[in-house]
Amino acid sequence: MLSRVAEAMYWMARYIERAEDLTRLLAVNFNALLETQPEEARRGWEPLVEMTGDEDLFYSLYPEANARSISEFLLWHPLNPNAVAACVTRARENARSVREQISSEMWGQINRLYFLLRDVNREAVLTSPSDFFGQVRDGSQAFQGITSATLTHNEPYQFVQLGLYLERADKTARILDAKYLYITRLETDSAETTLQLIALLRSCSAFEPFRRTARGEFNSLRVAEYLLLDAYFPRAVLFCLNRGMHALDMVGGAGEDYQLEVERPRRTLGKLRSELEYMSILEILGDKMYPFLNSLMVRLNGIGGEIARAYFSTRVILPDSRPQQQQQQQ
Repeated sequence: MLSRVAEAMYWMARYIERAEDLTRLLAVNFNALLETQPEEARRGWEPLVEMTGDEDLFYSLYPEANARSISEFLLWHPLNPNAVAACVTRARENARSVREQISSEMWGQINRLYFLLRDVNREAVLTSPSDFFGQVRDGSQAFQGITSATLTHNEPYQFVQLGLYLERADKTARILDAKYLYITRLETDSAETTLQLIALLRSCSAFEPFRRTARGEFNSLRVAEYLLLDAYFPRAVLFCLNRGMHALDMVGGAGEDYQLEVERPRRTLGKLRSELEYMSILEILGDKMYPFLNSLMVRLNGIGGEIARAYFSTRVILPDSRPQQQQQQQ
């Protein structure tokens, strides 16, 4: 397959997943902080910007973090390259560039999502955003489902899977990074701790699946273990790495001269997957969690860079030393 097709499919999937994840985070935070005091609400909103790594840009544009300013920034501010509207626009442009490779159903769904974001009454959304959050989330998930149901599961589809699961693993790690240490500093078994753990799980669509598997154990240890090391939950980091590894295994090489380059992301991803598979959550509890998550995000970005060098002919901006800096397509 053509390198440009692989790259477009990969980034299309990453951008749609990123848009869904950001919208879900906004929805969970909005509902969780609806009746809190202003100072407490500010502390609850700030981690969302920190999670994206765009806090410097945010505070250059807004004087304070609150529901309105962060929602506007993360949904559609024109200077925010990771805004939901920007992600959906880039996903649509990637889809357009490979229009002959995707199904008409995929193209129709991504267009519906694009026009929803373009034509919405933004002032009305900022006043009462719940329904809009649900529409964007459902539209993104519908695109993923339509892709799985209507696209032939050959090499282009595997690049869709690779982009989706790398982005999903990255977002789960970022959510834990933003919320876990704060939760562990709260009083054990307090109402606030319970509410924060529920919000953390809901941020990853994990609350109901976790309740069905946790056997009554509801604490920060079990929640972190579930989101990082569960092999069956679709947003757990280990699950995502397993699916990403499967996608790489299904993708053919780029010719004998490039076998070493193609093998690098497989080795790096396989090593990280094996480490998580045999890791005990007890090894990274407490103060060890932040450096572990920091390293995990750096390594996930590194895998993305190796995939770009191995399979894509066009130039991408590779991650710098900050784990919060997400890859962006040029």
